[in-house]
Amino acid sequence: MMNEFFSDANRSLIYVLASVLGILLFYLVLQWILRKFGKNPRYLIPVGAVRRISDPVLLILLALLIRLPSFRELLGFIDEPYWFKKTSTLLFIFASTWLILNLIKLLKQNILKKYNIAAADNLKARKVTTQFNILERIVIFVVIFLAAGIALISFEEIREIGISIFASAGVAGIIIGFSAQKMIATFLAGIQIAIAQPIKLDDVVIVEGEWGRIEEINLTYVVVKIWDKRRLIVPTTYFIERPFQNWTKTSADLLGTVFLYTDYHLPIEPLRAELTRILQNTDLWDGEVNIIQVTDSKAHYVEIRALMSAKDSPTAWDLRVHVREQLILFLQREYPESIAHTRLLLKNNGSNSKTDDMLLG
Repeated sequence: MMNEFFSDANRSLIYVLASVLGILLFYLVLQWILRKFGKNPRYLIPVGAVRRISDPVLLILLALLIRLPSFRELLGFIDEPYWFKKTSTLLFIFASTWLILNLIKLLKQNILKKYNIAAADNLKARKVTTQFNILERIVIFVVIFLAAGIALISFEEIREIGISIFASAGVAGIIIGFSAQKMIATFLAGIQIAIAQPIKLDDVVIVEGEWGRIEEINLTYVVVKIWDKRRLIVPTTYFIERPFQNWTKTSADLLGTVFLYTDYHLPIEPLRAELTRILQNTDLWDGEVNIIQVTDSKAHYVEIRALMSAKDSPTAWDLRVHVREQLILFLQREYPESIAHTRLLLKNNGSNSKTDDMLLG
């Protein structure tokens, strides 16, 4: 009897040791392969991928080891296979979820490193970054939700409770559906933003009368960084249901305008030449648009519009301020009489005097 016991114990020990050695050998081979491919620039394995992949794989192998009958025999728990199986199942689900999430992050990291969002012409980089950030959150949510569901239904008691609840949840499901309608709409709006991209990261927008940049895009809300460093939190449905201005939807370059209101006596050509001189002497101008136009005329003044271009909206703002200041200084220096005047005509209709007309400026 004792010989049979020791024989079974030795056999179990041999199986467990063989399994452990096999797991360690597989783990070491996997690390060697990942490190070798990670050093080769032709492959798509970024730095740090070895640890992020091999650790969850080791847990998966450990879960398989726990499930072996010989492992239970070695520990003396041959009569309690249920908890070992459940532990193995939960560990396997956890490790697999961890591995999938790490692979998603590595895929995102590897793709986004090809795009520099800090570059001057970063339209494509902002598009790709926005899509991957939102889709990553969606996939992570779905993976964790499914993993939690699989872990729960692996217990027969919970599975039976869940089936009975689902069988009697018709009315409750309708009520919950109506209650969660807003949340579902917000979730779908986040997906729509990722696909249609009415906004992207670092877009310049006008929202609720505020000028700012898109700083974060989440599934349920968007963070707009206002020019004075305030943060405007807006639900994602806002950008689907309501109109707003996007100054960098297709390109970052922008036209800037400066309006002047002058007297009719001001000659236009010298003003046009002065605008050209101002633009050519500043780095804020991109060299594309340089226009002076008379856009309106009223009884007391003429409206003159200076139109210029810049590479992006902050530069356009600085350029407009600079041009407005320089044009005003030019008018004060060269044509001080060009300031808009209010004219008043006084008539004296005395019976014994001639009519005196006076024009006041």
